Amino acid sequence: MTAHRAPATGISRRGFLVSAVVAGGFAVGFASPLSGAATRAASAAGQSAASVNTWIRIGTDESITVLVGSSEMGQGVYTSLPQLVAEELMVDWARVRAEAAPADPLFANPGTGAQLTGGSMSVRGYYTALRTAGAAARDMLRQAAANKFGVALADCVAANGVVSVRGTANSASYGQLAGLAAALPVPANPALTPASEFRLIGKPLQRLDVPDKTRGAAVYGIDVRVPGMQHAAVVHCPSVLGTLASAGPKPAGASAIVALSNAVVVVAATTWDAMQAARQLRPSWNIPAAAGNLTSETISSQASQLMKSATPVVAESVGNAPAAITGAARTIDVTYQVPYLPHAAMEPLSCTASVSAGQCELWAPTQAPGFAAAAAAAVCGISADKVTVHTTLLGGGLGRKFETDFVVQAVQAAKAVGTPVKLTWPREQDFGHDQYRPMALMRIRAGLSTSKTITGWWDRIVSPSILFQRGWIPAGANDSQATDGATELAYGISNRLVEYVRHPAAIPVGFWRSVGNSLNCFAVESAIDELALAAGADPIAFRLGMLSADPRSAAVLRAVAKAANWTSPPAAGRARGVALTRSFGSIVAQIAEVSSPSAGKIKVERVWCAVDCGQVVNPDIVEAQMQGGIVHGLSAAMWGRTTFERGVATPVNFDDYKVTRMRDMPIIAVTILASSQPPGGVGEPGVPPIAPAVANAWARLTGTRKRSLPLQ
Repeated sequence: MTAHRAPATGISRRGFLVSAVVAGGFAVGFASPLSGAATRAASAAGQSAASVNTWIRIGTDESITVLVGSSEMGQGVYTSLPQLVAEELMVDWARVRAEAAPADPLFANPGTGAQLTGGSMSVRGYYTALRTAGAAARDMLRQAAANKFGVALADCVAANGVVSVRGTANSASYGQLAGLAAALPVPANPALTPASEFRLIGKPLQRLDVPDKTRGAAVYGIDVRVPGMQHAAVVHCPSVLGTLASAGPKPAGASAIVALSNAVVVVAATTWDAMQAARQLRPSWNIPAAAGNLTSETISSQASQLMKSATPVVAESVGNAPAAITGAARTIDVTYQVPYLPHAAMEPLSCTASVSAGQCELWAPTQAPGFAAAAAAAVCGISADKVTVHTTLLGGGLGRKFETDFVVQAVQAAKAVGTPVKLTWPREQDFGHDQYRPMALMRIRAGLSTSKTITGWWDRIVSPSILFQRGWIPAGANDSQATDGATELAYGISNRLVEYVRHPAAIPVGFWRSVGNSLNCFAVESAIDELALAAGADPIAFRLGMLSADPRSAAVLRAVAKAANWTSPPAAGRARGVALTRSFGSIVAQIAEVSSPSAGKIKVERVWCAVDCGQVVNPDIVEAQMQGGIVHGLSAAMWGRTTFERGVATPVNFDDYKVTRMRDMPIIAVTILASSQPPGGVGEPGVPPIAPAVANAWARLTGTRKRSLPLQ
């Protein structure tokens, strides 16, 4: 998910606030005005009220707790972000714990200005801020030791959670010093550890979230239990444009039904009872005539017409692409198409809400706790600081749990019945009422010179607008979510024109892992391969010839070619294809090797991946994210699709929506390039290249080019 930048909060990355802890420890975080959510979090932790952003708690028991502003949905932020703090704090990793921060602007990601998890921004956004927080706490503990033992600060050395005095036997643990440190002024500019002296950053430290997950103690949204709670399921209008006319009678087994604008929530004693009762509902719906246009064939036909006749928005213009293409020795003119996609996260949508006079409490697997708090506050008619959000672990998010529709429904149900309610969407509702990855039609025209270099590049994209649907951009603006991956290409093409046409289809669309890059990388990297074929050039050599101004991308491409032994032919009956992406501050190249075990069937045998994501925090997490991105992207490339008939989505469950299973898994090898650049993202860049890499391999194997997804 690419994060839409929220308004800046004014929080200083270098300002800190330290407060006494009741138990004798202390907490350190970013200075800012006191807020309700932060005060409640501080009180729950047994400390005096303190206003903090992402911060550290040090207890007299020597525990180190890092509050994490990002949501943990399997990507490893409960490890990588505390790892940044622990590096500078000079503590034993075994003593570090992670805890979800409450919903509060104080915990906003400095890179986005909002407390949300998306755009592969967690490490990128918090990297300097969390290291600085750790360094400030370390120096305060050193100063406390200097005061305690009557020595100079320079004589006090912090290591493994202990401050020792050089040349003496004097030492004190962080827990012993915490009370003294709490009373000290905060260092304005604490020194950060040079990269050459890193102890923890760059190391494959064990993940902090895995032990609880392996022993079944981890709490996801669907695991939440609170006293007096009832359970609920939801039934939406089958068509995305429809509204509720009548909820019908309360079914047997239900304690209540709650009528909403386009759905009915069924409340019962257990989730099973609620889902069974929901199946017995007999609501009636108002389906507008406009739903007749929300059919896949109609939407596709509209896209083709818009491609021909609509006035586009210019997303990027360099040189004179039309003239360069007209004067080229040879041209290509190709069109690619990708479908709507559901998120299909393993954990369906769920939220537990409790509403009382002037207060609301949420337990939710949300990627945007601040947005969830605001949405709940609007339902309850209270201010957002009166909403407490407990962010649980997410069983996958992929951008879907950035939305707040499921949160709003849980709050509406709890408010209506007067007890806490845990709402769980049945899988069919999850698939059938998603905020889908947009479809797209992409036409690329390009010219080759007599020397077989690209003279001009024109790319027009027709796709619904995520940002326009949310009212975040005006009708005539470029939607970056639709054009990411098509603009600012790594390749040195002097004449480029990228245009965008907004498709008006009313299908709800939303952020999906890598968003526009997943659309455009398929088209761009397929077209580059088609140009290489037209030029009679090796696909990697052809790309390298355009990367002289981007040595990092060239190095990644060479690394993946070396790993795959590109210059040696694969086994008989197999072929390889390559693709490159520069996205989310990182560069990823992938080579896929495919075979065809039966007529028309594609089997991906192996995938090699090389990544330059700047400074690596935890290489195991980087490798896992590349692997996960490949698997996710492969599922979408091979089989992923949502179709519509009068606004009704299909499929609605995993029995008809294939994802990559063990029997489909290729062997994956990941190469991580060393880099001194600032950290890049790793959650999303592994997704975009796999579809074009497989399509390019298939074209080499069979001579047949697939220009539409899914491939299979």
